[in-house]
Parts: sequence; structure tokens; C-alpha cells
Amino acid sequence: MPASEELSRRVVEAGRSCSLTTAVLEEWSRLGTPKQVEYLAEYLEAERASREASKRVSLLRRCALPAPKTFAGYDWSAVTWPEGLDRDSLLSLAFLDAREDLVLMGDVGTGKTHMASALCALACERRIEARFFTASSLVARLRRAREEGRLDREAAQIGRAGLLVIDELGFLPLDAEGARLMFLVFADAYERQSVLITTNLEFSRWGSVFGDDQMAAAVIDRIVHHGRLIQFRGESYRVRHALMREE
Repeated sequence: MPASEELSRRVVEAGRSCSLTTAVLEEWSRLGTPKQVEYLAEYLEAERASREASKRVSLLRRCALPAPKTFAGYDWSAVTWPEGLDRDSLLSLAFLDAREDLVLMGDVGTGKTHMASALCALACERRIEARFFTASSLVARLRRAREEGRLDREAAQIGRAGLLVIDELGFLPLDAEGARLMFLVFADAYERQSVLITTNLEFSRWGSVFGDDQMAAAVIDRIVHHGRLIQFRGESYRVRHALMREE
């Protein structure tokens, strides 16, 4: 016989108002009949699945990917792997547990941003917080936070992510203030979170991005200490599939 409306209401209100404790769960799992305990287990498993799904959606929304990607059909042919890293280990996200950094460096249009975006989506699916910024949007966000007197709070929010992606480093040079703000991010992230950078510039040219060779060297020093370089070589995917082609 279905439960009365009053009993159903009590269940809903009680569930909303408290987080279950181990002691209570253990007690009621002993008091109930096998059928009752089975019902309770199925309910709690459904609740857990619902919470996990909601968390994944929330994390993906907060990540703010410009165009969510997956690895389904991803073209790995342009990728050159460093020693100790391959496709399987990358997709396992083991580098996040080790707080390792990744630099995706190479030709334009060879899949660097796609890989970065797909790794963010994969992290969110596994309920790991990830944040995605272009270098210019990150600097603009930090500059606005500084002007509004909340730079420390903004930096702390960014620092909570297990994976921080900085896309297109080097596409636009940074002014002196922007370079200092970017350096703050790398300094705060060092050995605390994994940073993934996409760039088409070799390390030797990063001085032109930061406008200061010493600051660039300090950033590179932190990245390479616990980082790996994944190189991309080949023709641009967009050029290969462009509607506008020379005959």
C-alpha cells in the first residue's frame, strides 16, 4: 500500500532539513526488515546519483568552456608525447593528482585548445573542479577584480580549481600590470594545482609575451619543475576543412 500523503511529506521535509550521519544510518539499517533496508539503500543510492549529476552540471557551468569538447573522434596524429606520458595516462587525469602542469605547444589549429577543453570536461565529469580562461580574459578578469578591491578573493576562487587552463598564451602581449597579474596566478598555483597552458610560442619567446625576460623565466621555472611539454605539429584542422580554399 502506498504511503499516505502526510507520511510522504514528512519524508521529504526531513530529507531536506538534514544531512544523514553514519550512526543514524547504521542504527536504522539494523532496525529495519530486509525489505525496508533494501528500499532505504535504493533511495540513498538514487540520492547519491542525483547529487553527483547535479555537481557535474554545476562544475561544467562554472568551468565556462567557450565550446565544450570531448575526445570522441579526436585526431591524435599531431601530438608528440614526452617521456612518461601517453594518451592513456593523460585521459586517466593522473597528472591532476600529482599537481603536474602541462604545456601544449605548437602549430595553430592542431588541436591544442580542443584537448584542453576536453580535459576540462573530463575533469568535471569526474567531479574535479576545472576553470578555463584565455590568457587575455584571465588578465581582464583579474584587472577588474583589482580595480574593485577583490583581487585576493578572485585569486582564491581561481586557486580552488584542480585544473586551471590558460589558453592562447602568447597570442597577445601583456602590458606590465597584466604580466604581474598573470605571474600571481602561476605563483599561487605552484605545487598546489595543475595548470595547463596552450601556446604557439617556444619558451625562448615568452619574454616578449610578459615584456620582461626575468618574469618569463620565473614563470617557466615553475612550470617545468613539475610539468610536461606536449608538442603539436601539422596542418591546421580549420585550414584542411575550410570552405574557402584556393583551387
